[in-house]
Amino acid sequence: MKFSGFKVVKEALTGHKGWTQLWRNPEPKSAYDIVIVGGGGHGLATAYYLAKVYGELSIAVLEKGWIGSGNAGRNTTIIRSNYLLPGNQPFYEFSMKLWENLEQDTNFNSMVSQRSIINLIHSDGQRDAYRRRGNAMMLSDAGARLLSRDDIKRMVPFLNFDNARFPIKGGLMQTRAGTARHDGVVWGYARGADQRGVDIIQNCEVTGFKIENGKVLGVETSRGFIGAKKVGVSVAGSSGRVMEQAGMRLPIESHVLQAFVSEGLKPTIPGVITFGAGHFYVSQSDKGGLVFGGDIDGYNSYAQRGNLPVVEDVLEGGMALMPMIGRARLLRAWGGLVDMSMDGSPIIDKTGIEGLYFNGAWNYGGFKATPAAGYTFAHLLATDTPHETATAFRFDRFSRGYVIDEKGVGAQPNLH
Repeated sequence: MKFSGFKVVKEALTGHKGWTQLWRNPEPKSAYDIVIVGGGGHGLATAYYLAKVYGELSIAVLEKGWIGSGNAGRNTTIIRSNYLLPGNQPFYEFSMKLWENLEQDTNFNSMVSQRSIINLIHSDGQRDAYRRRGNAMMLSDAGARLLSRDDIKRMVPFLNFDNARFPIKGGLMQTRAGTARHDGVVWGYARGADQRGVDIIQNCEVTGFKIENGKVLGVETSRGFIGAKKVGVSVAGSSGRVMEQAGMRLPIESHVLQAFVSEGLKPTIPGVITFGAGHFYVSQSDKGGLVFGGDIDGYNSYAQRGNLPVVEDVLEGGMALMPMIGRARLLRAWGGLVDMSMDGSPIIDKTGIEGLYFNGAWNYGGFKATPAAGYTFAHLLATDTPHETATAFRFDRFSRGYVIDEKGVGAQPNLH
């Protein structure tokens, strides 16, 4: 539904009483053709594309809390497609193209802002590695620009260029990268899915799977049993716990990833900047806050909070990159759960149980992958074949030796 400027003004002057809810709050039916477990960005995007692209009509999304209460609202909102390896780069570029048309596709303001990303270079070896990555990006039409030290100085002169340990020698830039409004993304997909007949069931926690003769028949939930011909699990950092209920042990670990935002400041940072000598990344929100983060907390956890040593490490990285950040007041911090795989790349695949499908292990790439993860997972659920950009994301790549050992995507856990 489209709203005119006159409608917006009228609602503002009359107490906002004319707006309707973005999606229904239905009671769960006894059975559906497809049940999606997880009402975050990936789960809702999957339902949206199943209904819109693949014509599936009987779909439910089950969320144990409320829409947007999980990782969907606990990230730093960065979108980019600056990967290296052929198993990853085409997928993230597919996602980038979906981002570029998302607001027109869903008719919802997700505040997609292609303000660019710059990965800083601090050594000659790093320049060579970034040149290689930039060429891989060019091959997938993602676009890349190798920047000199002088280029960086013109764009972001406030950085610490002559740090004795980490001098800035240049950077790799993707102009099409940027940020998006995380809850706007979730709400847009939720409304679009609802308009196409998808039942979004909130406060409905999956407590088990009904499996007979190697085939899934549905899910046990806090609101009763719900039958399904197919079940797709897309629950981010809770993947291990949920799939354990189906008797599966996943090749992942769950870790906390902290993020931070400062008080509102005048516009300073033009896009996203990453510190190449440590794990620190920063952008500036439309409200003026500096949004930044770094490494995962180094222990396994399902808690949405982190610890002080990582806070200190992130702030040290920020100070090394731009000492002026020390003058900003920290407004708040939060933690999201991330599934860390052994090679830093995701899994989108059928399981060994007929009718049960999995989407997870997104490491640091979950938010930026939202559109493509939903689209390719929908393709898998609808056709039982992997989408052409997600053929490398199989469970058995670890046993076959076809790992996607992507460097530069973030710290990896020590999996045993």
